[in-house]
Amino acid sequence: MYLKLPPPLVLLVTLGGMYLLSVYWPLWVFSFSGQYALVWILGLIGSLPGLAGIVAFARARTTVNPHKPHKASRLVTSGIYRFSRNPMYLGLLVWLIAAFVYLSAISAVIMIPLFILYMNNFQIEPEEDVLEAMFGDEFREYCRKVRRWC
Repeated sequence: MYLKLPPPLVLLVTLGGMYLLSVYWPLWVFSFSGQYALVWILGLIGSLPGLAGIVAFARARTTVNPHKPHKASRLVTSGIYRFSRNPMYLGLLVWLIAAFVYLSAISAVIMIPLFILYMNNFQIEPEEDVLEAMFGDEFREYCRKVRRWC
């Protein structure tokens, strides 16, 4: 697998980039009533799919370690995994949206598509290659039924 950075580190690097853009290149700064309440709501919403994914993996007694998908003992397709193949990464994405609202600068949003591109190419695709090799037709059928992000 050609994974370079653990997902939490990718999140932190993305957040750092968002912060730097909002401070040093603050295109259109905004604020609105209820902004910080929205940040908290998005943060909570972002936590739910990740936690649900961890619970589903724990119930299936399989690894949640993204560096070792080859240690998966079974393909998890129940719970939150009926709706998203990557609920933990989806949760990170929602946290980034919350950070964008908090930072209040349109320029910070540039980092969100970069996060998605990085995760798709260097995290999700390598994981899916391993899972396809391990679970074959079962995994391919699952991919046909369930979207990558949501």
